[in-house]
Amino acid sequence: MKHDRSFDPRYGERVELLPGLCRVTARNPGPFTFHGTNSYILGQKHLVVVDPGPADEEHVNTLLSLTDGAQIEAILVTHTHVDHSPAARMLQQRSGAKIIGCAPHHAARPLMEGEVNPLDASGDKDYAPDQEYQDGDVFEAAGIKFEAIATPGHTANHMCFALSGEDVLISGDHVMAWSTSIVAAPDGSMRDYMASIDKLLARSETTYLPGHGGTISDALTYVEQLKQHRLTREASILNELGTQPRSIPEIVAKLYADVDPKLHGAAGLSVFAHLEDLTERGRTIADPSLALDATFRLTA
Repeated sequence: MKHDRSFDPRYGERVELLPGLCRVTARNPGPFTFHGTNSYILGQKHLVVVDPGPADEEHVNTLLSLTDGAQIEAILVTHTHVDHSPAARMLQQRSGAKIIGCAPHHAARPLMEGEVNPLDASGDKDYAPDQEYQDGDVFEAAGIKFEAIATPGHTANHMCFALSGEDVLISGDHVMAWSTSIVAAPDGSMRDYMASIDKLLARSETTYLPGHGGTISDALTYVEQLKQHRLTREASILNELGTQPRSIPEIVAKLYADVDPKLHGAAGLSVFAHLEDLTERGRTIADPSLALDATFRLTA
């Protein structure tokens, strides 16, 4: 599939996307954040700020300076990775706004014996919302109606938010135009991710506002491509195991040969997420046990 990497972050500026809706991109570029985290400001005299970003004083100051004196009533959070939610507390201290949205950070499953969470440092464990929403909740903030859509997979607590009456979905890191999302156990789950993809395919919104990169138009076509990409990756993993047992590094070296070696660690986590799902479904067996350093083979 083809990703859209044509994106100008326009740091320090409001980028108007729709009347009463603008994007402000934090200056935290990196291999997993692209040009930076997108914060969204919605409303006119009363505002909602979505995903205020990392604990970065510069970005918080920028957000406050771009409100044109309007009152921030709510800070809405899609998930609790450290590039999305820590600034919520800083912005709350400066604005008095309530923090709403996803649940506190938690893993998709307990750690197995001897397992170490490779992404432990990426979780914002201090996030504590004033109001937590569940799948299907319809709520109002700053006069704007939202629908909460639970989309676990990238993280266990990931939420998307649809704007009622608009063809717009705030997709966080679940769907992004510039890259596929990282799905890594135990914080994330490939089975949950694929179910969340199907949930979005059953909806009508065709414009997505992602956590990184540009706006996604014709989103349902793109989401279907994401689904097929993951299914193709799963088939490739099974094919690699078709001749002999293999370790995750061996699978990564073959399937990600054209990817920067610096990203092979993240690729290994994604392969492990697939293998965890395949093992739970009885398609593969892990030796000696399900872990990153296991050897995997097909079931008989």
